[in-house]
Amino acid sequence: MTISSTNPSTKHRFRAPWIIFWVGLALRIACILIGHTYRVRLNDNHFDFGFEAGRIAQSLVEGRGYANPFNGISGPTAWLPPLYPLLMAVAFKLFGVYSRGAAFFLLACNSVFSAAIAPAIYEIAARCFDAQGIARRGSKHDAPVALWSAWLWAAYPAALQYAIHWIWEMSLSTCLLTWTLVVALRLRRVGEEEPLADARRDLRLWLSFGLLWGLVMLSNASVMLVLPGTIVWILWPRQGLRRGIAGAALACVVMGIVMAPWVIRNERTMHAFIPTRDNLGVELWQSSLFYHEAFPWGTAMPLWPGDPEFRKYVRMGEFAYAQQKGTEAKRNLRARPDLFLKYTLMRLQFFWFGTPHPTEGRPLNEFFRILNYSFLSVAGLLGMGLALKRRVPAACLMASVFLLVPVAYYVVTVQARFRHPIEPLIAILSVYLFRSTTLRRATLGSL
Repeated sequence: MTISSTNPSTKHRFRAPWIIFWVGLALRIACILIGHTYRVRLNDNHFDFGFEAGRIAQSLVEGRGYANPFNGISGPTAWLPPLYPLLMAVAFKLFGVYSRGAAFFLLACNSVFSAAIAPAIYEIAARCFDAQGIARRGSKHDAPVALWSAWLWAAYPAALQYAIHWIWEMSLSTCLLTWTLVVALRLRRVGEEEPLADARRDLRLWLSFGLLWGLVMLSNASVMLVLPGTIVWILWPRQGLRRGIAGAALACVVMGIVMAPWVIRNERTMHAFIPTRDNLGVELWQSSLFYHEAFPWGTAMPLWPGDPEFRKYVRMGEFAYAQQKGTEAKRNLRARPDLFLKYTLMRLQFFWFGTPHPTEGRPLNEFFRILNYSFLSVAGLLGMGLALKRRVPAACLMASVFLLVPVAYYVVTVQARFRHPIEPLIAILSVYLFRSTTLRRATLGSL
């Protein structure tokens, strides 16, 4: 049976059962309460409480404006995009600065964002795989890939960890990015039996696409390379290309409107055009210091306000300081292109097969950690290869996400959390891979 959005009896088949969202959310909240993860460690002056974002939120609540991302008064900042720091400021205003109530509120919000990814996963899988009966393998369910993928995300511990432990933007950014892919599939009408033209529907979808991408850019601009690839995939090849281009232009206008307050603020306060954030030069400089051996550790700025480097940052101003560090970074990279290439390849390897982190002195834990992390990557990449081979609808879109999201991290630095925005697709493709296998005994029985 084919899933069709035009048949009244099947128009809601792409929607996930709400129970998946609610179970995923309840499981995350339970982990927060049982594990007391809202009791954030107080070391290094609340470093674990969303360090730079927490400092900015504190500055906002105390009336100093969007400023001071480190352990000292340093003035206006665009070190981070504003979406998550503003959410933290709301938490601090409601429950107290660095309070347990604020921590629980933020982790609960993270849990909502994380659980909301499950319905998006369901729709992506249902449109790309189940609508055409791909990888059904005798299932009694209409959408087995969608169902298993969504439940995997809702209940698998690796999908929970950033929502329940990290006061940071990973869950929010991943939720926003995943839903942009859902909107892209709707625009291309992937999985729909009779993709009839509907100008009003397309208008709503393009508006939603622009809104979501504007929020993505204000949450985690590192994934911005996915945007042009997604637009190209939506438009080409396609009937009604002229109308599609007009829709894409409208989406870009909406995205610009969403980002405009932040850009205008930066023009007036930082006296520079900063569309998202201004710290790339500093991060690249840290990466170009080759004694780090590809993986800069610690903070980008010293924690002690009296450190000469921090004083230089304050004296020059953030934007000028970042520009200077960017110039130094380019000089360092040009001096040793061989090491730059070597460390870029190391970061590529670690992004997919086990990112570096401080040694814990527990070999068995480390072994299972790397095994779990690498297994997911291998399964996702193999599923991606199979989808491309079998020309699964939207396989090229998924491949572009795999290809483009990590690019910035290959060049600068990498941590396990940087893979999180593509983990919803890894979940889908892993389920697809294993549902595409055939039982050996069935093969033997046919001999």
